[in-house]
Amino acid sequence: MTRPLTIVQVLPALESGGVERSTLEIADALVRAGHRALVVSAGGRLVPRLEALGAEHITLDIGRKSLFTLQHVPPLRRLFERRGADIVHARSRMPAWIAWRALQGMRAARPRFVTTMHGLNSPSPYSAIMARGERVICVSETVRAYLLAHYPKTDPARLRVIPRGIDPQAFPRMPAPDREARARAAALHPALGGEGPLLLLPGRGTRLKGHVDALDLLHALRRDGVDARLWLPGSREHGRDRYLSELQAHATVLGIDAAVAFAPPTDAIADAYAASDLVLQVSRKPEAFGRTVLEALSVGRPVVGWDHGGVGELLRAWQPAGAVPPFDGDALVRAARETLAHPPTPPVTMPHTLRAMQDQTLAVYAELVDHR
Repeated sequence: MTRPLTIVQVLPALESGGVERSTLEIADALVRAGHRALVVSAGGRLVPRLEALGAEHITLDIGRKSLFTLQHVPPLRRLFERRGADIVHARSRMPAWIAWRALQGMRAARPRFVTTMHGLNSPSPYSAIMARGERVICVSETVRAYLLAHYPKTDPARLRVIPRGIDPQAFPRMPAPDREARARAAALHPALGGEGPLLLLPGRGTRLKGHVDALDLLHALRRDGVDARLWLPGSREHGRDRYLSELQAHATVLGIDAAVAFAPPTDAIADAYAASDLVLQVSRKPEAFGRTVLEALSVGRPVVGWDHGGVGELLRAWQPAGAVPPFDGDALVRAARETLAHPPTPPVTMPHTLRAMQDQTLAVYAELVDHR
């Protein structure tokens, strides 16, 4: 790119999550490269962090699934024209539709349209907008294959696989076992004390994250004489009281309630990985990527999880013994027991870094602008 560009990213809101994190990461890379980074969303708690990076936020509620959201098409079109947008990058379906309609009505030089498929959304005409980008960024090979299977008219030449990346400095390699990190975890949650192995399943309070599978695994290990403990940061979440009660009741029935910490999300997730002996990724629904796998491996902790979606893709590539046939509880117990007994050597270098993801995304922008 020979001149500064104006890149507009559009998404529903800036509260939390992987989509939001990627938005900030690309905004940061754009600003550091001398470009102008604009983000359009309904706002949220991450707006101050975005603006601290040197990016600009424009508040428009373009993520609401309602016909009333169409009222934002004209102001969004005017924004593109007034700011001289070069690229419009849509990261979610409704914002993508609103942006696409805004672009169709432009009479002057029209910005190029980029989409990122962050998830494995149910195939539908509504979801098909994410395959309409002049370049479509897929966050894994799993997503690319899914897109081509469900939208076969998509030109494969427009697809670019750019895995999500992590910053190795944010997840530094830690000694195993890390007794200081374990002591900090036990101080917060007494149920995690003891000398036995600590299992960790980070994930929000929804049954899709497979908390019941983790509880069943803990029960099997303790039944076999292993003094294991289980930490579930994120399972205790506002508005999820009924689900939490179900999990606690299940733990009580299994007789493992004294060995489980149902906890709120933690901002010190790298320290949580360091405290653990085994990280679980047992989402019941295939995930598009599987950032948890990379974060745990970066810290030096093994992962065991269901061999489907982006999680299976990463495990097969970087820790094959941890890839378990989906929903095979007995196989999960065997894999966990073997991994705890003989921890695999973590990768020497991380396969997918934040810097690589940022550089590859900016290269997609340059590719489109250079071809204008």
